[in-house]
Order: sequence, then C-alpha cells, then structure tokens
Amino acid sequence: MARPPLLENGKKTKGRQRRELRRVEDKEARQVTFSKRKAGLWKKASELALLCHARVAVVVVSEAGRTFAFGSPSADAVLAGCGGDTDDAPADWEGMEALSWDANERAAEVEKEAERMSAAGNKVLELQRQTGKRFWFEVDPAALGKEELPVFVRALRRLRDNVGRRADKKQATPRSTAAVEKQATPY
Repeated sequence: MARPPLLENGKKTKGRQRRELRRVEDKEARQVTFSKRKAGLWKKASELALLCHARVAVVVVSEAGRTFAFGSPSADAVLAGCGGDTDDAPADWEGMEALSWDANERAAEVEKEAERMSAAGNKVLELQRQTGKRFWFEVDPAALGKEELPVFVRALRRLRDNVGRRADKKQATPRSTAAVEKQATPY
C-alpha cells in the first residue's frame, strides 16, 4: 500500500487548523459547527465551575430558535441568585465534586471494560482466522480462555436476539399478492 506524500514541513497531516472566524455558509456544516462549538462551550463552563467554584450560567439560542442552557449548579439557580447571598455554595461544591469524581471513575471503568471486550473480540477473530472458519460464531468455545468466554457468550446471545427480531419482522410483514397466488397454485 502506498504511503501518503509528506507535506513540506515533513509531516503527514496538516494537524489542527485554526478557522477563519466568519459565518459558515453551508447549512449542514453550520449545524455541525454549532453542535460541536456548543459542546465545547458546555465543557469549558463545567470546568470553570468545578475548578474555580464559580457559579456559571450559559444560554445559547440556535438559528432555529431553540434555547439551550447550562448552569452550575443550574442555570435557574445561578440566574435567580445573581447578586444574592452565596453562603450555601460550599455544600453545593462538595456534592458537585463528588459527582464529578464518581463520573470520572465510571468513565475509567467503562474504558477498561471496552478494552477487555476488544481484546476478547480480537482473540475470537484470531481463532477464526487460524481455524479457517467463515464466521466468528463458528469458533470453538473450548479454545477460549475464561476472560474471553463471557464476552463470547454475550455476543452469541446478542446475535441470537438480533436474528430472532429479524425473523419476527419478516414473518410480520405482509406478502405481496403475487407471492401468495404463486404459492396457492400447485403447478
């Protein structure tokens, strides 16, 4: 396989490029830009609130007129408390920090499980290739270790359920009248 040509600076890609700040003319590209930028804005606002114990409220109105609001602890609480007393803030921050730590721990667990499942899937595919089987589900389960077996069983159950749903859907769809007439005639 041919390698892509290198750029003048010796790199393979142009990397992250800074966009010129002007209106995006293409409607679909504008919607994608809006969604991505809004997500980035929410992330920055959340980080500001968590790192600095600041009360943050961000309101964005889309081109279509939809209103999106982010607040920490909530947009309503921040806007209602503008210029008001903030003595209750420490209790709110402790809870928010605990939730943030919990979310980060769960994200790490999910990542670890995804890696484990990927490794098991790779082992099944390697066994498929070694044994010359056409489909992954034809692999001999005895060749799998105790780490891969539960993942394999889960994948088989998911496959069974999907096949069952498709079969049910096929049975539920009405046949065309020509197909019914063709079956009815014995010759």
